[in-house]
Parts: sequence; structure tokens; C-alpha cells
Amino acid sequence: MTRKQRPSATYFLIIINIIVYLLMTVAGGSENTNVLVFFGAKVNQLIGQGEWWRLFTPMFIHIGLQHIVLNMVTLYFIGIQIEAVFGKWRFVILYLISGLGGNIASFVFSPSISAGASTSIFGLFGAFLMLGESYRQNPYIRATAKQFLILVILNLGLGFTGIDIAGHIGGLLAGFLTAYVLGTPNLEKIPTNKKILAGAALVIIYGILAVAGFKQY
Repeated sequence: MTRKQRPSATYFLIIINIIVYLLMTVAGGSENTNVLVFFGAKVNQLIGQGEWWRLFTPMFIHIGLQHIVLNMVTLYFIGIQIEAVFGKWRFVILYLISGLGGNIASFVFSPSISAGASTSIFGLFGAFLMLGESYRQNPYIRATAKQFLILVILNLGLGFTGIDIAGHIGGLLAGFLTAYVLGTPNLEKIPTNKKILAGAALVIIYGILAVAGFKQY
């Protein structure tokens, strides 16, 4: 594998998440509420008071060792595939916008403090579902998209046991729509009309959700 082919963006995001986790551990523990708030976990009341950056920072924060290990293993395996298809910068943009979309949805529908890369990871699942819809004629993409669809359904089912299901669904939809907007440089081009519709839907849906969230607080 050449340097150009290495999934360096995936590695970079994983390293950032691990560094933040280690810093939180040193600061008092990633399960300590005060530490979570200090590092930027999603706290609806604080976001409503103007700390809007808490819609971004939670995608790099984890609560406990099991949480970060599960998310980073998942990010690695799906990240190297998405990065290979979309390229490094599109992949990073997908991660960030998906995380933002998931946190906006969580801000509106979930009152609990929350954090984790799962909003972004679900966005990567959404990107794979977009590939499955757009490139159904490709047997590998079609089969892989079906596998990820099963994972999405199983994970959303787990959401009813206490996981932030609003954040997961919000990230999934944001990733699905963002994937259309960004396009796939290593595959056939996405039709322009699909890109425009997806972009408009992304802005309208999450714009409305953000306004609704800030009005609540």
C-alpha cells in the first residue's frame, strides 16, 4: 500500500479521539460529569445559552473505555472503506457534518448529556446506504450496503435501551444526504439534480431542527 493509498484521514480522526480520551482520563475520568462538560459534551441548556460549539465537540468525546474502543474499531473498519471511495477530504467532511447533524437532532429530541463519535459513524453508514442506492449495479457495493443496513437496524434497535437514538438517526440522515452532495470521485458521477436536492434537504432539515432546538432553551 502506497502512502497515497493509506487511510490517513481515518487514522487521524482515530488519533484525535484517543488523545481527547486520554486527556479526559488524566483530568479526572471520561465518566466524570464535570470532565465531560468541560471537554464539550452535548448539554442542551448550555447550547441554548450560546455554547453552540457543543454541537461539534461531542463527536470527539467518549464516556468510558468500552465506549471509545467500540467506536474506534467501528470507525477504523468503515472509515477505510469510505475514505477509499470518497477521498480523504470528503471523508473528513462526511464525518464532521454527520456528527453535527446527529448532535443537532440529539439537541432537539434528547434532553440527556451525551457524547461520542457514533453520530459521525452513523453518518458513514448513511454514506454507504447512499452508495447502495446510487450504484446498485455494482455487486460489491450492493452487498456491502445491505450488510451495513442490517448493522444500522440492529444498532437503532439497541437505541431503545438507552443509547441516543435521535443522534444516531440524525447522523445517519446527514451522512446519507452529504454523500450525495460531495459525490464520489472514484466512481461514476452523481447526477447534478440529486446533488442539489440532497443539499437543499440537508440545509432545510437541519436548519429547522437547529432553530427548533434553540427555541426550546
